[in-house]
Amino acid sequence: MDKIREAHAMAKQVRISPNKARQVLRLIAGKNANDAVMTLRYTPKKAARFIEKILNSAVANADHNFGMDVDKLVVVKAVADTGTTLRRFRPVSMGRAHPFRHYTCHITVAVAER
Repeated sequence: MDKIREAHAMAKQVRISPNKARQVLRLIAGKNANDAVMTLRYTPKKAARFIEKILNSAVANADHNFGMDVDKLVVVKAVADTGTTLRRFRPVSMGRAHPFRHYTCHITVAVAER
């Protein structure tokens, strides 16, 4: 049995919450890479900008590193994992401070020939 080669790309510490990134990643999972790029280009979400760059990088890795045919590539894995949380404080009344958090995530996209 022949092992399926995958080319992947990853972006770490992306300043968007993992849940918001997963909403967009569900749109492209299992799609042809060219169709996925077009879907992301016309998706009105902030996460779509980041994921489109990562997908283009994964396609370029597949072409350059493995010599795969770009027209036959399919998105086989699209994952958003939790990154570190940046904690900040905002001053409020009576000299107090309320915390607020900036969530980050690690986005991984893998493509393979089908």
